[in-house]
Amino acid sequence: MFTGIVEELGELVAVRGDAADGTLTVRGPKVVSDAVHGASIAVDGVCLTVVDVDGDRFTVDVMRETFDRTTLAKLSTGDVVNLERAVRASDRLGGHIVQGHVDGVGTVVSRERGQRWDVVRVQAPPGLMPYIAEKGSIAVDGVSLTVSALGPDWFEVSLIPTTLQLTTLGRRQPGDQVNLEVDVVAKYVERLLGAGATA
Repeated sequence: MFTGIVEELGELVAVRGDAADGTLTVRGPKVVSDAVHGASIAVDGVCLTVVDVDGDRFTVDVMRETFDRTTLAKLSTGDVVNLERAVRASDRLGGHIVQGHVDGVGTVVSRERGQRWDVVRVQAPPGLMPYIAEKGSIAVDGVSLTVSALGPDWFEVSLIPTTLQLTTLGRRQPGDQVNLEVDVVAKYVERLLGAGATA
C-alpha cells in the first residue's frame, strides 16, 4: 500500500525486453536506500516488485498486462518518474490509500497556469468516471490529489507549488498520458451494492 506522496523523482536508466514482458532499471537513491529483493516501489503509480538492487539503482520486472494497462510501455531511457516506497504500518497516511493498481490511463487535455498553482484537466476512460467525485481523492501518476472540478468525461486537479516541483506532474502537457487510480473505497462500495449487500 502507498499514500500517493511522492518521495523522489527517479530516472529510468535501462529498459530491457519488449511489450510482452521486460525489466526497468531506475535510479532512485532515496527509495533504494533500504530496498531489498521483493520490496514494493511505486513507479508513476504502478506497484512493482524489486528484483535487484545495485548502488542507487533498482530493477523491476514488468509483465504484459502491466504494459497494456499503464503508461510504462511508453517510457524511454532518461525519462523521469515518480517514486514511492510502500508505506509502513507506523507511517502517517499523508495522502490517501493508494494500492498501486492502475485502473486506467487518462489524457491531459488542458493546463491553466496560475501565479502559484496550475489547474490541470484530465480526460478519463468512461468506465472510471462513476468512481470519481468532486472533492474526492484520485491518484495521477501515483500522486495523491483532490478532484477540484468534474465534467462528463473529465476531472480537474489543482497542483500546488510543491507538487509542481517534486513530481512529474509539473512537466505534463496536453496530450500526455497519465496513470489513474480511483479511490479504492468507491470500488468496494460499488461491488457491495452490486452484490445486494446491506449495511
